[in-house]
Amino acid sequence: MSENGTAEYAGETGLPELVRRAVRAAGRAGFGCSCRPAQGRLLHLLAGGVAGGTIGETGTGFGVGLAWLAAGAGPGTALVGIERDRERHAAAAEVFAGEPAVTLLRGDWTELAAAGPFDLLVLDGGGQGKGSGPPLEPHRWLRPGGCLVVDDFTPMSSWPPTFRGEPDEARLHWLRHPELLATELRLAPDLATVVATYPGHVGT
Repeated sequence: MSENGTAEYAGETGLPELVRRAVRAAGRAGFGCSCRPAQGRLLHLLAGGVAGGTIGETGTGFGVGLAWLAAGAGPGTALVGIERDRERHAAAAEVFAGEPAVTLLRGDWTELAAAGPFDLLVLDGGGQGKGSGPPLEPHRWLRPGGCLVVDDFTPMSSWPPTFRGEPDEARLHWLRHPELLATELRLAPDLATVVATYPGHVGT
């Protein structure tokens, strides 16, 4: 999720109805940190590559990112999000009422592991390795061939990438991870996302 992400939906057209509902819920609550439209469209595209599998998301918030995923997911795909905040969880549950493919859990991000392994896993909350929280271990969460998405980076302009003048260790963790094939995608002049594939040859 991104600071001021909710505000970027003002004037956006052609949004899936489920995304509109989630954006309205976030706006009513004054929650600004939804995933940005550019990130949402990437999630929509990646979800289309999953049919009959499982998509997971940590840090669901009011459900904007999960709504993009649900709108793009292939037939027979199950989607599971987790949110620890009670009020956000309740609002997101209303957004997804009547969506049988979507399950929304309330709890710590680590509890999402029980719903895996995942074909697509989006780290909007815990598991990213940013701040003081530990990064998750891909082989414990992903199916072979599964995709991991970590958002909310600024595009790198040098190597190694930096954050506040220091090497960006959180981003380097994923780009150099021995279990993953990872790259950075620039989605906007000020927004980048790490997308990684778990080939399945490690930890299996």
